[in-house]
Amino acid sequence: MSSLRLEPLPDGAAAGGAQLRLARAVARIVEAPLREIAAALSDAVAPALPHRALVILTEDCTGRPQKKAGDPAITERVTVLEMDAIRRRLRDGEDVVTATLAGGEQRVHAWEAATGAVLALCDPGPAEEPSVRETVQAVWEITATCIRRQVAGASPADLVDSNAVSRERVRVTTELTERHATDLESLLAVLRSRDLDDRRTRTAATELASSALIRTRTANDVMMALSEEPVVGAFSRLRTDLRPLTQYGRLDVQFIEPPAEGRALPGEIAYAARSIVRSAVLAMNEQEDIGRVRVQWDCDGRNLLINIRDDGPGRLDSGTPGLHQAQANVAALGGAVGVKRVPGWGTELDVTLPIDAPRSEAADEWDLAPRELEVLRLVVRGRKNRQIAEELFISENTVKFHLTQLYRKLGVGSRSAAAAAAAAKGLA
Repeated sequence: MSSLRLEPLPDGAAAGGAQLRLARAVARIVEAPLREIAAALSDAVAPALPHRALVILTEDCTGRPQKKAGDPAITERVTVLEMDAIRRRLRDGEDVVTATLAGGEQRVHAWEAATGAVLALCDPGPAEEPSVRETVQAVWEITATCIRRQVAGASPADLVDSNAVSRERVRVTTELTERHATDLESLLAVLRSRDLDDRRTRTAATELASSALIRTRTANDVMMALSEEPVVGAFSRLRTDLRPLTQYGRLDVQFIEPPAEGRALPGEIAYAARSIVRSAVLAMNEQEDIGRVRVQWDCDGRNLLINIRDDGPGRLDSGTPGLHQAQANVAALGGAVGVKRVPGWGTELDVTLPIDAPRSEAADEWDLAPRELEVLRLVVRGRKNRQIAEELFISENTVKFHLTQLYRKLGVGSRSAAAAAAAAKGLA
């Protein structure tokens, strides 16, 4: 890895000091939770490339695809579509030096990781030496891999919250898209009318409305792509994840492909499913006298059905340590898991994961939006407004707005009363 251009240290130790600082910065990135990883990356690259803001777009976190650090004037206004436009330009081979971020033209440096995640530094300092950009790329690859691994091993509570946010975003985006599309289609119908005389005006307006309609449809496609994953694609990534077991181990893993026409999976379901299979296969591989594992996925329209069967000694059960996290994730997503074992013949796991996210009884009773539910859970945990804003990547004013809505819906007049009412419903 190339060394960063940091401030020189005394006694001629600049190069060694720079490498040590970089190593420590990378260690902080590896240890950082998801909500802090953008800030850790920003701290790591700032000595080489000072910047006004750092923004990440990743498809691994479908509930919160953006992670940001820096100037709130940018981080609170940057959109997924702006970051996706940068990604498309990078994939077209363009050297991105300026881009639209937070509604305005900004100087940027941008990188795409092997995972498909995109990093943008807004208003950066000069990166005249190729080694600087190469080093940032290397640190970014490590960060993107850490994000993917954390999402793959997300806690049950994280999966539930993220799934709720994903579904709500899809619903709102779809509604807005359809509304805009209807408006534009109505405009096109008027402009195509033969009653208009000015042909040039009609042509220009028609082209403008047609372009706007395409952009609106594209925006919807992007948001859906960030929220859902085709079942065949999700299964293909599982095969890639398990490839080392078949390449370098004694285990023969057989994959039974899901139907190509199967329903697309919410991101959290896809990641949870892969995590469940990985945990089960690794637990099975710890047994003696095992040679083969068969993994099969299927969809019945409402559920993802997972079957995992081995030819081992048949001693695994629901209490096996390697299956604990898998079972917790299944339970958190409202699914069911069954374990069958036949001594001398092997163990079989049947998992059912609902594709649609369940809502809590309290959320239904109080008619809470997913973001309001997130805020309420954090209030119950004793978080202050600033902490809530940092965890959810929103402004404190937005937190106050959600609290006002929560007080009204819960019929309470204070933060403590809201927390008590929520705790009584089992929200934590």
